[in-house]
Amino acid sequence: MKVGFIGLGNVGGKLAGSLLRNGIDLVVHDLDPHLVEGFTARGAAAGGNPAAMMAACDVVITCLPSPAASAVVVEDMLPQVGPGKIWLEMSTTDEAEVKRLGAKIAERGGQAADCPVSGGCHRADTGNIAILAGCDRATFETVLPLLTIMGRRILHTGPIGSASILKVITNYLATANLVSVTEALTVAGGAGMDLRTAYHAIAISSGTSFVHETEGQVILNGSRDISFTMDLVKKDIGLFQAVADRAGVPLELNPLLISIFDDGIARFGPRELSPNIIKRLEEATGLDIRAPGFPPEMTDTEPEERGAEVVL
Repeated sequence: MKVGFIGLGNVGGKLAGSLLRNGIDLVVHDLDPHLVEGFTARGAAAGGNPAAMMAACDVVITCLPSPAASAVVVEDMLPQVGPGKIWLEMSTTDEAEVKRLGAKIAERGGQAADCPVSGGCHRADTGNIAILAGCDRATFETVLPLLTIMGRRILHTGPIGSASILKVITNYLATANLVSVTEALTVAGGAGMDLRTAYHAIAISSGTSFVHETEGQVILNGSRDISFTMDLVKKDIGLFQAVADRAGVPLELNPLLISIFDDGIARFGPRELSPNIIKRLEEATGLDIRAPGFPPEMTDTEPEERGAEVVL
């Protein structure tokens, strides 16, 4: 099976790296030629453009920063789509948009799946990230061997679009947790607590979470480097808001999160690292929320293993 991968950024580059490292016949493309060169130096082929990649490959994966970017790529690929061709969307995207584009793929006899990932760039780098897969069962079984190379736990969530809904739900929860962690650590600092002790107290308590145990560490280190930026947070919680609006669910917390990140973007810029949302509190209090003994970035200490489907 020949696989194309479009989008070699923070997440996409790591997912594509897992495929290449495990012997997949890989063709790559990105708007940044240096990223492509890094892959061709390791044995991948340069795809040139999305249409050529769809013509040459059995599966084309996209991992792009916005629904609009994915739409441009899919429109370029469409003339080359036919029976036996699969588009696998691994971006965090809008449920309605992935359904719309998936229908265009299906009209030409191809297959489509939305397969966003969750668990952090450090786990994407080792093939140990979780993957949600929205598509019909036949398509899922076709792409499952690829998904088990890129991820550890693979969950078939239902029809196309279902994985994208669940992905933005998880990102909303992570964002809410990030803001609460920044407030908790700042209150601990303001109350005179040793921040290293405070971190470990939370970690062994009912207040712990994935976000605390990962982003909490790089916040306290001061690097705040989780390979994710404020504009991407704003996009993701905006997509969650769109799902809620279509479902007719009135939300209270998410609009507040949107306003918090709007303010963070206005102050620090859209490409500021997302954990630096804590700088709003540091500036308001004059506190420096850092402590010794924490890493500048997260690394996955689990050995790389072939993944498997999570059977419910």
